[in-house]
Amino acid sequence: MSCPFAGGGGGDGPSEGNQGAVNYQDYLQLDKLLSCQELESGKADRRGPVHDEHLFIVVHQVYELWFKQILVELTSIRNIFLGATIDESHMLIVTSRLGRVTTIMKLLTEQFAVIESMTPMDFLDFRDYLAPASGFQSLQFRLLENLIGVKKEQRVAHQQHYASVFTGKSAEALADSESCATLLDVITKWLERTPGLEEEGFNFPKRYSEAVESMLKEELTNAEKMSSPEDVERLKKGYDRDREMFDTLFDQAKHEACVERGERRLSHKAMLGALLIYLYRDEPRFNQPFQFLQLLMDLDSLMMRWRHNHVNMVQRMIGTRVGTGGSSGYHYLRATISDRYKVFVDLFNLCTFLVPRQLLPVMTPEFLRDLTTYTVHMDTSQSHPSLSNTADFLGMPAQHQGHDPQSSSSS
Repeated sequence: MSCPFAGGGGGDGPSEGNQGAVNYQDYLQLDKLLSCQELESGKADRRGPVHDEHLFIVVHQVYELWFKQILVELTSIRNIFLGATIDESHMLIVTSRLGRVTTIMKLLTEQFAVIESMTPMDFLDFRDYLAPASGFQSLQFRLLENLIGVKKEQRVAHQQHYASVFTGKSAEALADSESCATLLDVITKWLERTPGLEEEGFNFPKRYSEAVESMLKEELTNAEKMSSPEDVERLKKGYDRDREMFDTLFDQAKHEACVERGERRLSHKAMLGALLIYLYRDEPRFNQPFQFLQLLMDLDSLMMRWRHNHVNMVQRMIGTRVGTGGSSGYHYLRATISDRYKVFVDLFNLCTFLVPRQLLPVMTPEFLRDLTTYTVHMDTSQSHPSLSNTADFLGMPAQHQGHDPQSSSSS
């Protein structure tokens, strides 16, 4: 592809002897891209084009372009996890692509500064021309939320019927996104296959619960040694809270009650799998999965930061006025800044269940050996094969058949 900024001639077309080569402007379809900024204020029945409306349009178009790229990356990650196996090269790819998404999201959170260079009075010059258009109608942002795993019942009241503003192919795409597997769904299935959870193997849940019991007993003993009755009572209350908290992790029924209340998202087994990875992240085979979980938290944090910056920008521009789409504006957007929109909130809360390193169950020689086992066991009768072996989870090669993970979105 030719570059108009390169030396040795103009950039208006292919050079002589290079006829048929891809041209920079044609390749990027710049004629279309750069003619998409139609100012409502510049139409015949209006007062005349308002300078800052052009900035307003460009900023929002750039957001939509980046949303498209994020959807491409996250869809590819979701599809890889839908595959029957996940080998080591796949883990490198999904970690790299998720890292790319977080980099884009950092850019998007900072982009609000550009639109905030426009004053509220400048915005007021053309705002009335925009109704009833609204960011609420961004199809790609809704697709992004659905792909990550934001459920309808977790949305604030004004968003419960968000699909009603879409028609035709947009409505169909949105309906499809609500029925497809989400990133949360496939990550949950992946975590459930974490090696070490099996009762007949390392049995992490049992060993970990014994370590927690030892820690809590020491906590209670220390409380009873206090000379002040007030301190004894205070520390015993802390012990009771800790006991109750750990019970929600060990007792599956209590965990599922937390899920029902919207306090947790992961299944009971996936929660234990994530905790195992978190506690044993120094083990080579758990390092990449741990990094991937960290990036999922980064994604959630950046989405929340984007919402927060958006709310601040709206308040700065219109105060508490009603939005152009009919919402309550600032007050509605402010309600979206909460854990209900944190899809991977369980990963943030894993630190609640940490125990001192000296109390961590020591990995058995058999389990350490299993972490490098090659054999993969598959149950092809299930829609999502159940792969109980470490190789599937942690990245052992899948049969060495020359598979190129870059050439396909699923294994």
